[in-house]
Formats: sequence, structure tokens, C-alpha cells
Amino acid sequence: MTDSVTHPHLQVAIAGPVATITFARPQKSNAYDKAMLRALDEGIRKAEEDSSVRMLVLRGEGKHFSAGADLGGEESAGKPGPGVAEVCLRLSGLPKPTIAAVQGACVGGGMAFVICCDIVIAAQDAFFSMPEVRIGFSPTPLIPFVLRAVGERHARRILMSGARLSADEALRIGLASEVCVREEMDKAVEDAISALLQSAPGAVAEVKAQVARLRNVNPTAELLTVLQCGFDAARDSAEPQEGRAAIREKRRPAWAIKP
Repeated sequence: MTDSVTHPHLQVAIAGPVATITFARPQKSNAYDKAMLRALDEGIRKAEEDSSVRMLVLRGEGKHFSAGADLGGEESAGKPGPGVAEVCLRLSGLPKPTIAAVQGACVGGGMAFVICCDIVIAAQDAFFSMPEVRIGFSPTPLIPFVLRAVGERHARRILMSGARLSADEALRIGLASEVCVREEMDKAVEDAISALLQSAPGAVAEVKAQVARLRNVNPTAELLTVLQCGFDAARDSAEPQEGRAAIREKRRPAWAIKP
């Protein structure tokens, strides 16, 4: 079904457990304006609030994923909306898996959205760039997301040079999860979806929350004790009980959807 979030250049569709948001402005290389940002923010919010949605896929229509902000376009009218960093924060904090399928240009804010996804599948012709310094300004609000994704050394090079990264380079530094020929992208996305649909939704949300909380924390005996206590407390909740029952009964757990 098509979701109620509508915009002429942004499509939000929910098919079973998968929500897909597609930049649909190929004649402008899927560059976004303020109205598109509002629609994107609303689409992510909708995917979070819909209990039937298990994951979100982000795509771009046509030759390119997204050329970033439409710097040459007119300011869109209407109520003020979120900035790119706010949308990135919502996407990054979504307690459900996120997949970005990237082809062609993935530039500026478009690259920032991709950085905030859990799994990035890139076509061999994809290239990544944050060229703001070449226009004369620093993408300061987006720096925390870049740092988190690729670390300080790679972030400095990417942000200070504004140079393009190939798909293979993106894979090498951890920006991309997988690289494939464009003709195989749909299958790669389907494979990622199928794998994620075997995981318990509550457990996945807990993984995302704990990774976000612990990514810069050094393990200590005290921390591990706290984490173990949380694990022990959750061990007899509904999902673990169902998972153990499925093993005993040699069946799929209730949350697992057959590909």
C-alpha cells in the first residue's frame, strides 16, 4: 500500500513489514528541497510508529541516489521543517533496521542519510562525496554522523577534501556494507531484508539501542555486570521464550517471515 505521506518527489510505500522511501526526482538527480525534507522526516516517523513495519529501505529513482540539497532551486513555501541534521538524527535513531540502496551520485545530505543507515548496499557505479568545503562552508551539523560512521582519520579526509569516493573505497573504509553490479542491487536488498526478517524485532531494537549507547564506552567489569543483569532479566521475556520453543519444536519462531 502507499502511505499517507505524500510529496510529488518523495514516495513512501509500505508493503507488509517493509517501508520503502524513494527519492523520486530523477530529472534533478534526486536533489531535495525543504518540502522533501519534511516529507522524508514524516515518512521515517511513520515507519517508526507503524507496528507492522519491521524495517525501512531508502532508495533513489533513476541514475542517482541523491545529489544532495537543491542549491539552485527556489526556497519551497510552507511551514518551516527540519534541517538535514534533524532528519539524520531521526533516521539514525529509528529502532528498526535501515537499508540504503545507492547507485550513482550520493552527495552532501544524500550521503549523510546513507551514513545513518545500518546496511548500505552500493552499486559499482556509486560514488560518495561531501563537497561542502568546495562551495565555501563546513557541513558542521553532519560531522558527528560522519565521525561515527568512518572514524576520525577518514572523516577528516572526506570532509576537508570534498573528493569523491568510489564504491570500492566506501566499502574499504566501512561506509558501504556491500558492493554489487547495479543489475544485482534489487536481489542484494531482498537478501538483506530476508535475513533481517528472521530476527526478533524486540531484540533488534535492543541491539540498536545498546550499540548507540556503548559505541564509545570502554568495557569494564562494572559495565559488563550491568549488561549481564539486563540480559538475565530479559531472558524470560516473550521473544526469548518463543525462540527457545521454536528450537524445541523444530519450527520457525513467530516473528520469522519466510522469504
